[in-house]
Amino acid sequence: MTRALMIQGTGSDVGKSLIVAGLARAFVRRGLRVRPFKPQNMSNNAAVTADGGEIGRAQALQARAAGVPPSVHMNPVLLKPQSEVGSQVVVQGRMVGTAKARDYQGWKPRLLASVLESFGRLREEADLVLVEGAGSASEVNLRAGDIANMGFSRATGTPVVLLGDIDRGGVIASLVGTRAVLDEADAAMVRGFIVNRFRGDPSLFADGMRIIAERTGWESLGLVPHFPEAARLPAEDVLGLRGSEAGDGARTVAVPVLPRIANFDDLDPLRTEPGLRVVLVRPGEAIPGDADLVLLPGSKTTIEDLAYLREQGWDIDIRAHLRRGGRVLGLCGGYQMLGRTISDPHGIEGEARSVTGLGLLDVETVMTPLKRLEAVTGRSVADDVPFAGYEMHIGETVGPDAARPLLRLAEGRVDGAVSADGQVMGTYVHGLFADDRQRAAWLARLGAASAGTDYEAGIEATLDALARHIEAHVDCDRLLGLAR
Repeated sequence: MTRALMIQGTGSDVGKSLIVAGLARAFVRRGLRVRPFKPQNMSNNAAVTADGGEIGRAQALQARAAGVPPSVHMNPVLLKPQSEVGSQVVVQGRMVGTAKARDYQGWKPRLLASVLESFGRLREEADLVLVEGAGSASEVNLRAGDIANMGFSRATGTPVVLLGDIDRGGVIASLVGTRAVLDEADAAMVRGFIVNRFRGDPSLFADGMRIIAERTGWESLGLVPHFPEAARLPAEDVLGLRGSEAGDGARTVAVPVLPRIANFDDLDPLRTEPGLRVVLVRPGEAIPGDADLVLLPGSKTTIEDLAYLREQGWDIDIRAHLRRGGRVLGLCGGYQMLGRTISDPHGIEGEARSVTGLGLLDVETVMTPLKRLEAVTGRSVADDVPFAGYEMHIGETVGPDAARPLLRLAEGRVDGAVSADGQVMGTYVHGLFADDRQRAAWLARLGAASAGTDYEAGIEATLDALARHIEAHVDCDRLLGLAR
């Protein structure tokens, strides 16, 4: 029978996604058929699946680690935040509506059926399902109707291993405190714990591991040292958003960090190029005057993030950048912002309205209910360089500058727009820079040379290294024995 094991955490960003990816690759290397699964995720960094839907970026990476195409069933419930209190709700790859946080609690019981259906499908095709929890296992205030952590574990009988992060401090308290707040039935589902991101001499924390085991009654399964190569893998949480090290690179790409930034893994391949310095422009900072390219990233709420961009004065910085001869590239939501107007007649992003865009491209965008989710290939119009990427957007953009498309798709469509002077460009296609051919072409446009690295091969090598790292520090045989 298929076995399953769930990795839950003492909090968000303790490394659950990375540990599951490493375990998936490690067990695949042992000859097992592995599938990743996350009942409920919250992220605006999503991936298009082979079956035509969308899931969290972390589950797509975990699927890659397991050597299988990503499927909507690996993340049956995806919440995409639109505001501080509300999110779009995506079920088995398709948006089914929006819900405020309080209202969403009432959705959970009926969403459990979809979660269990997807879990059942994965079990039919795997020897081992590795389940990732969400947020913190200790959020007992949200326990009623839970589908993400202990509620799922209890509903399916899936054993739990609890992960704590020593790098943020207080790991003994976080693990022992989780045991203290869990009721006895939930606590009984936890079979052991792992401490992640340790730095220094592991013998110095031997007493710490013993104390946790004694206070919780849970088995110690591993102390995992910090894995610096994790920076090479796509991050799902915006907390993992990184630029290049200061001073690196002959050319500068400046990226304003928007509150609802989406699909920000578009930036990751650029950080691998020694010829580029990727600067993340945070709130209260100005766009660097020496930037060669200003890149406006994707956004979950284009209209709100456009207003935020103006509040920061970045629109003024961008116009100054263009006067100095710089270039601007908008990706997806960033592309929409560059146009003359953005209209949302159906209130997809909130209230129905129309706003004035930056006016740097002579195009207009209308938000439409239909969401385009698909992998695409083609060639860039200006230099005939091939590319492979994906589309994930709502909205149609038309206008005179769209008659100068940036990309020509293999299926015969064109995409994007270029201003008459060639300084401003926009596209709906994500993943351009992960394509080595396109990345080299963009560097050439900026007057820099690509290092010629194989980005995708680098991801594979890092996943292999992660698997070896985890196998060296976690009792994987014991984990497999605990799986049920």
